[in-house]
Amino acid sequence: MILVDNALKARQAAGKPIRVAMVGAGFMGRGVARQICRYVPGMELVAIANRTLAQARRAYEEAGELGPQEVSSVAALERCIELGKPAITEDALLLSRAGGIDAIIEVTGAVEHGAHVVLEAIKHGKHIVLLNAELDGTAGSILKVYADRAGVVYTVSDGDQPGVTLNLARFVIGLGVKPVLCGNIKGLHDPYRNPTTQEGFARQWGQNPSMVTSFADGSKISFEQAVIANALGMEVAQRGMLGPTVAPGTPISKAAEWYPQDLLLSGGPGIVDYVVGAEPGPGVFVLGTHDDPVQQHYLKLYKLGPGPLYCFYTPYHLCHFETPNSVARAVLFNDAALAPQGAPKVEVVTAAKIDLKAGETLDGIGHYMTYGLAENYPLARQQNLLPIGVAEGCVLRHDVPKDQVLTYDDIILPEGRLIDQLRREQEAYFGQPALTDALVLEGALAKSPL
Repeated sequence: MILVDNALKARQAAGKPIRVAMVGAGFMGRGVARQICRYVPGMELVAIANRTLAQARRAYEEAGELGPQEVSSVAALERCIELGKPAITEDALLLSRAGGIDAIIEVTGAVEHGAHVVLEAIKHGKHIVLLNAELDGTAGSILKVYADRAGVVYTVSDGDQPGVTLNLARFVIGLGVKPVLCGNIKGLHDPYRNPTTQEGFARQWGQNPSMVTSFADGSKISFEQAVIANALGMEVAQRGMLGPTVAPGTPISKAAEWYPQDLLLSGGPGIVDYVVGAEPGPGVFVLGTHDDPVQQHYLKLYKLGPGPLYCFYTPYHLCHFETPNSVARAVLFNDAALAPQGAPKVEVVTAAKIDLKAGETLDGIGHYMTYGLAENYPLARQQNLLPIGVAEGCVLRHDVPKDQVLTYDDIILPEGRLIDQLRREQEAYFGQPALTDALVLEGALAKSPL
């Protein structure tokens, strides 16, 4: 961040702004558009794609950019970019294919659609910034393989809680402290919430009820902590995480008291988790250890306590305000705020929110039928558990009782989906450690979209 501001000012002074396009114009997308257009020197939002053109136009107009040009071809989009005119389109893949764009921000939260956008952008040499933890938590590891092969940065955004956590973890590691728990502070967790129960809150803040539901029912926190685990090589202590609830207002500095110290001090890879009720929410925290007695003395002097667990925290996450930092880090410094590092460590699996009946078609994340639970990836694969990122559109083979975790044996997959192909590639690529990357890519990925 300290480097990013001056680097952007230099691009502005040189008349060479970063050109970025965005897919999605919902609540969060409109915030990103406003931030870039009004407050970020050295960066231009050249195009917005959205299934409803009126929403894309609204995003620009609320950001102070009037009269965006509607386009339906790559050539028309490239002309707008050349002339410095903002463009809108219903076809998100145009943004991935057009020249003159440095990076794509994907902010839909849609797994299947997002996968198409990301792969097409990688194919055309564009950096990817995701406000879509659902996609990263479902197929991020294989998408990172594609991005690395193409020489582009694939990253989850700064500002959202996973990005804030990774920035904090990198800071902590830089101090010589080993993170043993990366945590998220929540105000509510009820797996049975649905868009009807959350409609009033969503209306109050101008948000989508299903997105608000995914926060309340635990699906979003599961994805957020999964992507952190996959970036740092961590695990979950148990299916669904520990998730202690504390009295409202309890300071997060007491977090070391809420988790099993024997687990955190065992020398293992560390865990991701969350807490309900602590302050300051909705922030993030890291528990870490230090082996040096002299440095322990200094940490105690600096009010971090006697150890052996030290709590570091960030008291907020500012979502769209920080997204431009991720774009700049990728384009100017080839740096990812957060990305998977190798094989997946944690999966988000599907649990029944209600009693489900044979023949029903599963609805989406944050809807009425399912909620997500974080589970360690090897166990999820061993038990053939159904990732919630692929659950939408699946047809049930038989009844499934409330709270039971679904497996692939319980459902019929829709045909022809990219996300299912990516899942197969991901499992083949990372499931055969005895093979070299080149051999696996030559075989399992031979029929890939690229």
